[in-house]
Amino acid sequence: MARTEASFVPIIDIEALGLDEGGLLLVRRALADLPVGKSLQVRGQAAGWDLHLTAWCRQQGHDVETRSLTGGRLEALVTRGPWAEGRWREALQTGPARLAAGELPAETADPAWGLAMRGATVEAGGPSIGFGLSRRDDLWAATAGELYRQAAAAQWDPETAIDWDAPFDLPPAIEAAVAQVMTYLIENENAALVVPARHLGQVHPQYREVQQVLALQCADEARHIEVFTRRLGLKGAAPMLSTAGGQASLHSLMLAPDFSSATFLLSVLGEGSFITLLTFLQAHAPDPVTRQICRLAARDEARHVAFAMAHLEHRLSVQPDYQTRLQNAVEQRHDELADTAGLNEEVFDALVLLAAGDLNPLAVARGHAAVQQLKLDMAAGRRARLLRLGFAPAEAQRLADLHTRNFM
Repeated sequence: MARTEASFVPIIDIEALGLDEGGLLLVRRALADLPVGKSLQVRGQAAGWDLHLTAWCRQQGHDVETRSLTGGRLEALVTRGPWAEGRWREALQTGPARLAAGELPAETADPAWGLAMRGATVEAGGPSIGFGLSRRDDLWAATAGELYRQAAAAQWDPETAIDWDAPFDLPPAIEAAVAQVMTYLIENENAALVVPARHLGQVHPQYREVQQVLALQCADEARHIEVFTRRLGLKGAAPMLSTAGGQASLHSLMLAPDFSSATFLLSVLGEGSFITLLTFLQAHAPDPVTRQICRLAARDEARHVAFAMAHLEHRLSVQPDYQTRLQNAVEQRHDELADTAGLNEEVFDALVLLAAGDLNPLAVARGHAAVQQLKLDMAAGRRARLLRLGFAPAEAQRLADLHTRNFM
């Protein structure tokens, strides 16, 4: 009788290969090509291989029968069972590994997906892992993937990107002003590191682009802390004053109730203002090292602001009433800090002195005017970003003016 496709049973011979020596790999691959209910003949010669195969088949839900062949060899007939098929074809699909243009990941990430990569088929029965940020619209940004690629390509090495050996010698008052500004920058960068790090571990791997952006944001801030610290001590200066008001302002960022409001306060308002400050410091830097580190840090901060804006544009597009939450966040922070001194006098005077370049009255007047213009430029930048997020002009101006006097 002619063989038909329906009656054909494929055969594999694992010869003397034990199942625990790689034989099981061959069996699994052969079974994977068969539909449920179809059989596979397995032949082998290793001691006890049939017992091992029987135990494995029962565990996986396959039927198995063994029989002896001539010459002391054994054969097993394995019929693929529905349970093994079902565990791969149930609902534990985690979406596409790569997103097409305009495509979004799952709206909500299932805790049962655990740590599996997006696009993997997750076997049932694994641990359920809860992530605080598991809803797409609470953290997504359409440009997160592109921003991550830009950030990865733009990472710089403090050892080689900055000419630490550049010769310069500053008057003691100017060097002290640099040390005070660096002390101030470092404590603000500490906050800018801690806030995204707090949220990073809560992001479900389904939204890996956001994970990656936040991870590099933390790396950026760690690098900024390093270079500001190195510049502070480059000529032997010691760290300067950190005030209670500055600490209170930064601590309030750590108390923001959710990812979006923390991102808004830290990056849209705070780091956005810091780009203006770093640009100011680059323009008025008294030495080449300070100029280099402020230029590189400002470039990194611009990416952080770009991500924050993209995230909030997404969230407001799907949840327009979230704008009220952002207004409340600014107002609440302003009220909490109303009794603090804001930017401390030492930092203000240091900025004036750096812009002046000298202690004579005309130079100080020029430096003071430059710092006043810096504050106006910061407020204008905040207003522009708030307008882009859809705030009415008057409200954008009001919120920009309510931002902490400590800049961050």
